[in-house]
Amino acid sequence: MAAPKDTQTATSDPSSIEETVAQIPLSFASCSIGPPNSHKYTLHQKIEAIRQAGFRGIELSFPDLIAYATLHFGRESIAEDDYPTLCEAAAAVQELCARHEVTIMVLQPFSNFEGWPQGSPEREDAFRRGKGWIEIMKAGGIDMLQVGSTDSDGGKITASKEELARDLGELADLLAEHGFRLAYENWCWATRAPTWKDVWEIVQLAGRDNIGLCLDTFQTAGGEWGDPTSANGLIEVEAGVEGLTKRYKESLDELTRTVPAEKIYFLQISDAYKMDRDHGGGPLKAEANDEGLRPRGQWSHDWRPLPYDGGYLPIEEFAGAVLKTGFRGWVSVEVFDGKFEEKYGKDLLAFANKARDATRGLLEKGLSRQ
Repeated sequence: MAAPKDTQTATSDPSSIEETVAQIPLSFASCSIGPPNSHKYTLHQKIEAIRQAGFRGIELSFPDLIAYATLHFGRESIAEDDYPTLCEAAAAVQELCARHEVTIMVLQPFSNFEGWPQGSPEREDAFRRGKGWIEIMKAGGIDMLQVGSTDSDGGKITASKEELARDLGELADLLAEHGFRLAYENWCWATRAPTWKDVWEIVQLAGRDNIGLCLDTFQTAGGEWGDPTSANGLIEVEAGVEGLTKRYKESLDELTRTVPAEKIYFLQISDAYKMDRDHGGGPLKAEANDEGLRPRGQWSHDWRPLPYDGGYLPIEEFAGAVLKTGFRGWVSVEVFDGKFEEKYGKDLLAFANKARDATRGLLEKGLSRQ
């Protein structure tokens, strides 16, 4: 395990903070500009709005790649494992991004990969998918793969972090053959690794130079502080709100002390709505929905607005903890706002501009806490 590290306190001088934020590269997840789970806008339209708003990179979402390939090749549908076609599409997306001076900084989200039993059909499929996605990365000039911590059925996957790390290590070795990296993200509804500390422990156990973290304001604040199933939107603890806030702060302090900046590959930002009468009609049910998605997964998929756009989570504190490590890498907007059309209509550029300003504002607030 990595030893605790010293941290430096950044200046709180406003001009210095603004200069620092201006140097941090900003990205936008392609799946996040527009209504959630919608293909009303083409990838080209999304990239244009993202670039015009001043973002320098995109996270290329796999569903957006499939939608682009379907349109590009004039076909009704393209299978998720039609890798030759998807590789051609990825090369075309790379050219499109190059024309707009935008970098594809990661391919995402690679899910339900780790933990399957040795020799099982699921494990064979997971590695087959991994190899296919690597081919897409090669074709699209993408050097990082985001892997979300698995939310597969706990009765089918291992509970051993050592075995989870072994799988990630094997995938990282396949990526390393091409100079690629793996960014492991905790999904707060995951079966085995829902917290930043879980994924950090697994990354350390994997012991590969090309495995790091994708940290996310929602995934930690929404997993360690917020609760979409409670009436007040908070995790219930015996010590009350004061105890919950203290526990959350201790977690963030530990992140700052123990995670090296170079092991944070990128930071995603979003907030969340409190599930009340105006958002979903009230708190979510405590059990999974008909599709098997757990409450925090449902929350994540439809109720994640931009910072300062109606949410309530303590995301400034999390951003501040990450920045206090010395991290100054990619910061990417990943939101899923079910109220997008109500708030922004069809104006992608207005949304992208607001996302840029919200991101910079969040980073400035995070730095000012140091």
